[in-house]
Amino acid sequence: MQNIIINGRFLSQAVTGVQRYALGVVKALDDLLDSGVIDPGLYSFTLLAPKDIRYRPDLRHIDIEVVGRLKGHLWEQVELPLYAGKRVLVNLCTPAPLIKRNQVVMIHDAATYACPDEFSTAFRTWYKIMLYGLCKRAAKVVTVSNFSKKELAHYCKTDETNIHVVYPGIDHFNQTQADESVLQKYDLSGKKFVLAVSSLSPRKNFLRLVDAIATLGDTDLDLVVVGGSNHKVFNRIGLESRNRVKWLSSINDKELKALYGSAYCFAFPSWYEGFGLPPIEAMLCGCPVVAANRASLPEVCGEAALYCDPYDPQDIAGKIRLLWNNASLRDDLQARGLARASVFTWEKCAQDMWFIIRQLLS
Repeated sequence: MQNIIINGRFLSQAVTGVQRYALGVVKALDDLLDSGVIDPGLYSFTLLAPKDIRYRPDLRHIDIEVVGRLKGHLWEQVELPLYAGKRVLVNLCTPAPLIKRNQVVMIHDAATYACPDEFSTAFRTWYKIMLYGLCKRAAKVVTVSNFSKKELAHYCKTDETNIHVVYPGIDHFNQTQADESVLQKYDLSGKKFVLAVSSLSPRKNFLRLVDAIATLGDTDLDLVVVGGSNHKVFNRIGLESRNRVKWLSSINDKELKALYGSAYCFAFPSWYEGFGLPPIEAMLCGCPVVAANRASLPEVCGEAALYCDPYDPQDIAGKIRLLWNNASLRDDLQARGLARASVFTWEKCAQDMWFIIRQLLS
């Protein structure tokens, strides 16, 4: 039997975008083992994790082993490759041990190269060194979009044919029960609002979105922003308090789904995204999407979104106003969005990842 190791450092981290990706892939691989698509008599998976793990996902076939004495990057760079040995190692959250060659590395984007000013000097320097080294040394490099594939090839000086694209899934959101009490909690019941969801990094472009909302005085639309900021990673930015803007910093998935389902539309004017999961989440919940015409977003959203120039608040406002004045367009985008969201499943994601892993095993 061949045993595949999965880097389980993400189990020691707060669950944000890349950790959700890792959990989705691991659970879907576990399902493939359960269904026999991956023969459990021939292959097994083990999640190796550091001692400071926060949770253990409910898995039927994939074992979780806590190993080593270190934590964080040191555990990942020093102890993880020692415990993995000669076995294939799968890394799903971008960081991976530079010393190991026989591994699959998922690199989610090239933001530290493309948007360097948004990151602390230490973080930016380490990630540039690490990404460059991984693109040169890892047996298989994977990313989440063709846009990110081109970016990594450009910044890390490698051939695009060496990088594989595996889209994430979104269908886990179907099992999330919407918690409508969030609408009363934040005084949103019966109100029409534009929803925006993401972190506070400048490339998310919230300031221009706020400027856009300020020009929509002929509508009843307010702006609800859900997100947070990790000041250990991102440099501080200011979002001054303005009328018609409500900031929600701590929202769980059930509350988020209720917000998606109640929003008049979802706005995502980010000018740099490796994939951009929130617009697809919104589509899955029947929420029309206005997205930036930059980076990976046209690739990800396809024909299911209205596209705006993220650098032009008037254009952002114009697309939102177009939805406000055209009910049939809004209905059409809802239908297109539901169809588009159905394309991104964790089963397909895990099957694509397994195909890449098997190439190393053989």
